[in-house]
Amino acid sequence: MAWGPIGLGLVSLVLVAQASALDLPYVYTRWKQFTVANGLPDDHIFSVKSDGWRLWVGTENGLALIDKRTWKVVRTWKEEDGLPWRVITAIDVDPKTGDVWLGLFGGGLARFSGGRFDHFHQLNSGLVNNVVYGVAVENDNIWAATTAGASRYNTVTGEWTIFTEKNAPMEEIWNYGVHYRDGKVHLAVWGSGVLEYDVKTGRWKEYLDPDGEMEIDLYRDDGIVHVIVTGAAYVENTLWASSYFGASRYDGRHWRGYYNQDSGLPSDFINNIRARSANEAWFATDKGVGVITDYQTNTWVAYTMDPKTRRGRAEVYRDRELLRIVDMEVGIPHNFIINLDLDGNDVFVATAKGLGVGLGEDYYAGLRPEPRAVAGGGQ
Repeated sequence: MAWGPIGLGLVSLVLVAQASALDLPYVYTRWKQFTVANGLPDDHIFSVKSDGWRLWVGTENGLALIDKRTWKVVRTWKEEDGLPWRVITAIDVDPKTGDVWLGLFGGGLARFSGGRFDHFHQLNSGLVNNVVYGVAVENDNIWAATTAGASRYNTVTGEWTIFTEKNAPMEEIWNYGVHYRDGKVHLAVWGSGVLEYDVKTGRWKEYLDPDGEMEIDLYRDDGIVHVIVTGAAYVENTLWASSYFGASRYDGRHWRGYYNQDSGLPSDFINNIRARSANEAWFATDKGVGVITDYQTNTWVAYTMDPKTRRGRAEVYRDRELLRIVDMEVGIPHNFIINLDLDGNDVFVATAKGLGVGLGEDYYAGLRPEPRAVAGGGQ
């Protein structure tokens, strides 16, 4: 895999359609790649979480810590180092304690604190299942999304609460993801859409596709595009959701569905999602990263990697009209995207063959003029 130092990757631009420079979105052109060659325990990256100078990377064979000040892998942990389980599917960090919480694929839940791993599983805790797809810190509580429902652990009282079809509106109990922000927990559930839990009231609200059709989205923008939901993100009173059949946005009054056929989504098969604002969301698809940069104009940037040349590529779309192609020496390391994280101006992309880090030193919210590059030239 290539390693792309900041500022050394060549960038070339091709303007495909007529568009004002002020109408074009910011494009990430400074990328780094991490693989086993750089010290990761495995190239198959399931999860990534940025926390200050620390970048936590969960792989198929262990945990890694990258120092963002030096961009070096400074430590790895495998089972022989005390890690309770080798496959790490989810990571979140408690902002009050700095504890790192790990969702384990078949191994339950782990807390990394003070250099020690604490292990929670079905036989020693209230974890409802050992296959954990998502983890989220909510105040003093830790939420785990599992294949048999969701579990909530209070780190102060030690109390566990289990949510299944018996006490939550789950038509199915296979929980793919969990997200917390602004007093609301959102669960992404296979077959049950998005479930919203109000922390203050303890009440549930469900978001489903109201047309009742599993095969197609019968009525446009009538609700969530599909009930098989893989991820949810809530920011600025706006709910974003990903599914295996497209993406959704809901601002509290209006729904909008997004598909490959009418947007910049590289594919409708979406594994996960992260949202920066009510205007911008990043989707992890099986054919690259799709970023809606402005929902009002339906403007997108799609990031992919050429499997033959291994060069990076960014395509700018408005609706499905291709406005620009940006060719990069280094981009994302693979097109099968499993997870994402956003921290400040930077983006972190977990793929099937490596971790991609997009550095947005000059990023700011909203539409952007031309990037600092000329056709065929360097940065």
